[in-house]
Amino acid sequence: MKNYYRLITLISVLCSNLLFANAIADEMERLPYYDSAEFTPKWLKSDSLELNDMHQISDFKFIDQRGKYVTADTFRDKIYVASFFFTTCPGICPKMRSQLSKVQEAYADKDYFKIISHSIQPTNDTVEILQTYAKENGINANQWHLVTGNMDEIYNLARNDYFANEDLGEYVSNKDFLHTENLVLIDHNKHIRGIYNGLNNASVGNLIGDIKLLEQELKSTRKIN
Repeated sequence: MKNYYRLITLISVLCSNLLFANAIADEMERLPYYDSAEFTPKWLKSDSLELNDMHQISDFKFIDQRGKYVTADTFRDKIYVASFFFTTCPGICPKMRSQLSKVQEAYADKDYFKIISHSIQPTNDTVEILQTYAKENGINANQWHLVTGNMDEIYNLARNDYFANEDLGEYVSNKDFLHTENLVLIDHNKHIRGIYNGLNNASVGNLIGDIKLLEQELKSTRKIN
């Protein structure tokens, strides 16, 4: 009889461990959500009611290197990466551009994926300058949008929507240039799903892999094949 109870106990422990392992595996197959500048991850399922109140990127309207308007509708049902730069930046921008080029290459044939890089010197980075910059650096205008526009709108979007402030870089006033090396991953529902260091090879490698996880979510909605 004692052996019987030991067997039952062992089976119960094994089942509990298996359930725990499955739960951990399920977590690893999903990306968290972020809804504040503290970037505290929230692990939610796609059908969670909490998503109804989850932070989303606001509507916007800028102009890209082709002279075409880029709005929230451009990214409807798309996965995208957002960044901030300026064309004459001698420091972190060339390295970030090189890393983003890897992301562009990894998903070059995927029409559900885009990149948007906002100029933080929009008065200097005109459409013509952005177009030249794109050609010189192998940027595919159909997938990677370099955008310019009203400075206040760009900065407000950066700080209030992408949380590009003291947690993504050094906090600066509206009169200064916003400078951050971070890349922000946005899902097809305009939710923030990841933050990555655009200067770090391993971090950008994680970004490339996480885009694949969001691709699976997008496929589950039957919006892509």
